Amino acid sequence: MTLEQWERASEWPLIVVSTLFLAAYSVQVLASEAVAQVAGWFMMTTWALFLIDYGVSLWLAPRRLNWFFKHLHELAIVVLPMLRPLRLLRLVTLIGVLQRVAGNALRGRVVTYVIAASGLLTYLGALAMYDAEKTAAGASIQSFADAAWWAIVTITTVGYGDLSPVTATGRLIAVGLMIGGIALLGIVTATLASWLVDKVSAEDTRTQTLTAVHIELLRDEIKALRLEIADPRPTPTPANPSTTEVNAALPVT
Repeated sequence: MTLEQWERASEWPLIVVSTLFLAAYSVQVLASEAVAQVAGWFMMTTWALFLIDYGVSLWLAPRRLNWFFKHLHELAIVVLPMLRPLRLLRLVTLIGVLQRVAGNALRGRVVTYVIAASGLLTYLGALAMYDAEKTAAGASIQSFADAAWWAIVTITTVGYGDLSPVTATGRLIAVGLMIGGIALLGIVTATLASWLVDKVSAEDTRTQTLTAVHIELLRDEIKALRLEIADPRPTPTPANPSTTEVNAALPVT
C-alpha cells in the first residue's frame, strides 16, 4: 500500500474521529466531572488512533525525512497528548473535506475555508479559553458565554478589553486566536479584491470585444466603398420622350 492509498482510506475515518473528538472535548470542558472523565477516556482513544495513523503514514512515506518536517504538527499531537490546547490541532483534518464541498473553483474553496475556519476557530478558541480560565483565581472569564464573547471580539480584532485571560495557557490561546483572526481577515480582503479585479477585467474584455467588432464592421464598409470607387457602374437614365408621344398622351379636346 502506498501513502496516497492509505491517506484516501483513512481520510473519512479520521474526519469522523475528529468530529467525535470535538464533541468529547466539549463535554469534557462543559459537563460535570463524572461525564468529563468518560469523555477524557474517549479522547485518549482518539489519541491512540492518531498515533497509529501517524506511524503508518511515516512508514509509507517515500521521503520520510521530508514528510516528517512537513507534518510536525501531527508529531506534536501524538507526542504531547496531555497539552490540552494542542489537542485541538487534530481538528485540522476536518478542513480537508471542505475542498470536495466547495468544488473546483478557487474562489469557492477560499470562501468555504474562510467561513468554516472562522466558525470552527471561534468555537475552539472559546472552548479552550474557558477550559484554561474557569478554575483560575481572579479570572474574568467565568462562563462559556464569556469565553464565546471574548473569542468573537478577539478573532475580529476588535478587542474591547472587558474580558482577558490571566493564565499563561489562556494568553497563549489568545495569541493564536489573534493571529488566526488577522490571517482570516487578510484572506477575506484578498478574496474581495480578487473579485473586484475580475469584475473590472471582465468589463474591460467585453468593451474591447465590442470595439473590435465595430472596427471590423467599419473595415468592411471601407472596403465596399473602395470597390465602388475603383469600378463604378453607370446608372441607367430614362430616354426623353418624343413630341409625338407626348402629344398622344395628352387628352383630346
